[in-house]
Amino acid sequence: MSAVVDDELWSAIGDPIRRTMIDFLLSEGQGTATSLSRRLPVTRQAVSKHLAVLDRVGLIHAEQAGRERHYQVDEAQLARAVAQLSAVGSTWDARLRRIKRIAEAIERNRHDEGE
Repeated sequence: MSAVVDDELWSAIGDPIRRTMIDFLLSEGQGTATSLSRRLPVTRQAVSKHLAVLDRVGLIHAEQAGRERHYQVDEAQLARAVAQLSAVGSTWDARLRRIKRIAEAIERNRHDEGE
């Protein structure tokens, strides 16, 4: 019962700046490196590098408009990431339930042996 996880995707999402960028793009519908850099505590060059990472894993896509590239979140890829996270959460919930049952059984055995 192991969830399949795309490590490259989660590595990209794992960065707080990139998560904030995704939030901005979702709330605004789209954005450019320039518009994002105005809202983030990093340079435009850093924003461009973060956008390249998000683009490489398919979380965003860009359309050229004049001199700027307009970025949008790829909702299908984001849904895939959410599904993976949900699957990982379910796997860990099941593991924790098993650990709890084992711990309770150990405690019951100790209690029964002490009587």
